[in-house]
Amino acid sequence: MNAFDFLTRDRIREPEDGITMMLDKGMGPNMVEDFLEISGPYVDLAKFGWGTSAIHERELIKYKIDTYLSNDIIPYPGGTLFELAYIRDKFDEFLTEADELGFKAIEISDGTVDITPEERSRIIGEVKELGFMVLTEVGKKDPQKDHHFTALDRVNLVTLDLEAGADKVIIEGREGGKDLGIYDNKGDVKEEDVQVLVDYLDVKKLIWEAPQKNQQAYLILKFGPNVNLGNISPEEITPLETMRRGLRGDTLGKVDL
Repeated sequence: MNAFDFLTRDRIREPEDGITMMLDKGMGPNMVEDFLEISGPYVDLAKFGWGTSAIHERELIKYKIDTYLSNDIIPYPGGTLFELAYIRDKFDEFLTEADELGFKAIEISDGTVDITPEERSRIIGEVKELGFMVLTEVGKKDPQKDHHFTALDRVNLVTLDLEAGADKVIIEGREGGKDLGIYDNKGDVKEEDVQVLVDYLDVKKLIWEAPQKNQQAYLILKFGPNVNLGNISPEEITPLETMRRGLRGDTLGKVDL
């Protein structure tokens, strides 16, 4: 029983919504275990950010993956590692290693490389056939390149990924949440862009990267406590859950559980 359980209720979630994706930037195994003891119930996906899993011992990575899995959290390597494997023509080896390590999902992105829509769809299908959960990411990591996308461009890219078999599509925001995707150079939400996306897409199929508190609050107030959010740092997982449940000033009395 939680402390003060008479003041709050658990979130009632339907399958595949209310997802929280945590960004693991290279946590040690003891840190992971301590973190999961207090915040594990509020995490669904754990992304081993960028190429971090490639600079640590395999056994350490396997241990962390097993630890996440034992807490019903799906771990996966960051999209940058996939992009590196793709441009080095090591994609098959990448998938084999991911499987042997125990990763259950793969992120497919082209944030720093260029992949044709046809090739991207082929890759999504191949990864899906191997039994992985497929997460894709829409957007570029260079703001100048990302600015070339209109909101309708993003709608079209998301639609193509979903038609190819992606389970969820991540809207790029990086770990800073500024000057990319749905955020301006101050980190504020571009509301018109968000509205275009949700006018055409099923919001339950999207994971919004939202590393900043104001971004999380906006998306929760717009879509409800079970909006899918990603790139949440470990220390912000519990604060985010309180925001989802209306236990923080930003959402107190404004969310319906």
